[in-house]
Amino acid sequence: MQIQIQTFTVNKRFPLTISRGTTTQSTNIWVRIQHDGIEGWGEASPFSTGKQPSTSKQPSTSKQPQTPEVIVAKLQAVVPHLQPFSPFDQQAIAQICRHHNLTSAAHAAIDIALHDWVGKRVGLPLWQLWGLERSRIVPTSVTIGISSPAAARQRMLDWLQVTPVKAVKVKLGSLAGTAADQAMLLAVKEVAPADAKFSIDANGGWNLEAAIALSHWLADQGVTYIEQPLPAGQEQDLPTLYRRSPLPIFVDESCFTSSDIPGLSDRVHGINIKLMKSGGLTEALRMIHTAHAHGLQIMLGCYSDSILANTAAPIAPFADHLDLDSHLNLIDDPFTGAMMQNGCLIPNDLPGLGVGLSSQLRV
Repeated sequence: MQIQIQTFTVNKRFPLTISRGTTTQSTNIWVRIQHDGIEGWGEASPFSTGKQPSTSKQPSTSKQPQTPEVIVAKLQAVVPHLQPFSPFDQQAIAQICRHHNLTSAAHAAIDIALHDWVGKRVGLPLWQLWGLERSRIVPTSVTIGISSPAAARQRMLDWLQVTPVKAVKVKLGSLAGTAADQAMLLAVKEVAPADAKFSIDANGGWNLEAAIALSHWLADQGVTYIEQPLPAGQEQDLPTLYRRSPLPIFVDESCFTSSDIPGLSDRVHGINIKLMKSGGLTEALRMIHTAHAHGLQIMLGCYSDSILANTAAPIAPFADHLDLDSHLNLIDDPFTGAMMQNGCLIPNDLPGLGVGLSSQLRV
C-alpha cells in the first residue's frame, strides 16, 4: 500500500483559551492510504496534555507535546515499513507502529485511514459496518473558553448563530481564581437556552480544595458533570473528590488508553476518549469496552480536529456525552463529513468515514 502525508493549517473563528493557554490555529496532518484503487483518509492533530498521569503506562513519547513536526517525522520514519502490507493487515501494522514508538496522534491518523479504507472496500459506512445506531447519538456540546464574563456571554450568543445548542461545555480553571470562574459561568447561563445541558472542564486547573467547593456550587447551578478538575499526576486526590463531590467526575488528561482505566475506576465516574490520545479507533473501541466493564460512562472529545477526525468517531452511539465541536469553530475546514442535525453530529450514508473535500488541498 502507498501512504501519503500532507500538512494543512486550519484557523479558529474564535480563539480558545483553557487553563494551559490559548490556541488560534492548528497545523494538522492528512494521511492517505492507497491500495487496490481505494484511498482511505486519516487525520492527526497536535496536542499537549501537560504532565503525564501518574497511573499511565504510556510510552515516553506520549508524555511530550505532540507537535506537527514530531508527528510528521514519526510518520515519515514508519511509512517505509508499512508499504508491504495491505490495509487488512491491521494487527501487523499496529505492531510495527508500536515497535517504532509512534506517537498516539500519528498512530491515530494511520488507524483512522485503515478503517476508512476497509469501509470503502466493502461499500458500507463504518457506523453500519459496526452495527451501530445513529439514533443513539446524543447532542454534542459547544465549548466556551476561559474569558471575561462579557466575552463568554458573547461567545454563547455567537454559538447560537452557528447551530442549535443542546449542550454547553464551559472551560473553567481561570488564573484569576474561583470567583472569576463563577462569574463567567453565570454570564453564559444568562443567554444560553434554558434547556441546555451544562458541563464544566477545568483542564486540571483546580486544586483539591477548590474542586470540592466548586463541585457543590456547580451542582446548585444545574451542571451535570465536571471534567478533569485536578491536574494529571494528582490522581491520588481523586478518591477524596469522588466521595465529596455531588457531581460525577470525568477525566481527560488523566486517561490516554485502556491500560489507564482500571486504576481510575474506583475514583471517577467516566472517561473522555479522544482519538489523538488513544491512537485511533481500534484503541478507542477497546477503551469503551474496558470502561463499560468497570461501570464507567463514556465521553468522546476532540482537540483542534477538522471534520475528518470528528467524523472518524462513528463510535459516537456508545457515548453518554459528546464534545465534537472543534470543526464548527474553523473558518477553513478543507473537509466535509458528518452533519449537524438538531444539535447532533450525524455521520452520513457514504462508505467508510463518508468524508470528502470541501476545498481542494494542494497535493
